[in-house]
Amino acid sequence: MALRIIFMGTPDFSVPTLKALKEAGHEIVAVYTQPPRPGGRRGLDLQKSPVHQAAELLDIPVLTPLNFKDPEERARFRAHAADVAVVVAYGLLLPVEVLEGTRLGCYNGHASLLPRWRGAAPIQRAIMTGDDKTGMMVMKMEKGLDTGPVALTAEVPIDPETTAGELHDTLMQVGARAMVEAMAKLEADDLRLTVQSEEGVLYAAKIDKGETRIDFSRPAKTVHNHIRGLSPFPGAWFEAEINGKPERIKVLASTLGQGQGAAGTVLDDRLTVACGEGAVRLTRLQKAGGKPLNAEDFLRGTPLAPGTRLA
Repeated sequence: MALRIIFMGTPDFSVPTLKALKEAGHEIVAVYTQPPRPGGRRGLDLQKSPVHQAAELLDIPVLTPLNFKDPEERARFRAHAADVAVVVAYGLLLPVEVLEGTRLGCYNGHASLLPRWRGAAPIQRAIMTGDDKTGMMVMKMEKGLDTGPVALTAEVPIDPETTAGELHDTLMQVGARAMVEAMAKLEADDLRLTVQSEEGVLYAAKIDKGETRIDFSRPAKTVHNHIRGLSPFPGAWFEAEINGKPERIKVLASTLGQGQGAAGTVLDDRLTVACGEGAVRLTRLQKAGGKPLNAEDFLRGTPLAPGTRLA
């Protein structure tokens, strides 16, 4: 017998799980997502979230409350008479009345190996710190931030060259499969919960724009992890003087290089840049308003000769 599910999510990352639950035969009685936001080239058009668009294509009712402070909004949630709520990157804090507003509770798909990287940016933080593995966890939600007991774990290795964007795309598919498996176990009354350890807790703070600038005075491996952890969004960047004025350049990919010199100095014609320890080679770049280019094509239009200082 299929579960009656309320699905709660907003970005692209959430969509595969919504579709997978529907394809598994569950009844999605409602979808909750963030309200439409200004978008388009001039920011004048209201754009529905990826989950909103997917739900409409699946002919599922969509609700977009700003929050759940209104008692009527909480009552509307309970009135769906759902068995369970599934939450994947929804973006709103859920009050206890919502967490307890279904027969079996709320289950969250979280992109880390809890208790490591609780919070908003687990994919980016895992890469920026140099972790060699992560995963998706299905967790029963409680009032604390990602503190609930874990129902299912799917580990994923992190290659030394993997970017946050690539890991994001892998984890959203892994997460969809994991949630379908967890809901099947829940339906069969065979879902076992394990309390999270109190050791190894780390919080994945939201990425701040102030930390996106590349600091070449740090070791090369740290610089490389910083670049790939912020690729493609929001993007790590440096400034260089081009045609007599400073210009910001985003770096979307890099690899460890060979050589040494003053931190931030271009060492060769392949965009190897000296770091505080070792060197990093910049392999994919993007100027403001331009398209992403590999280093060879980028240098044709924007020469950064050996000896140039990047800051």
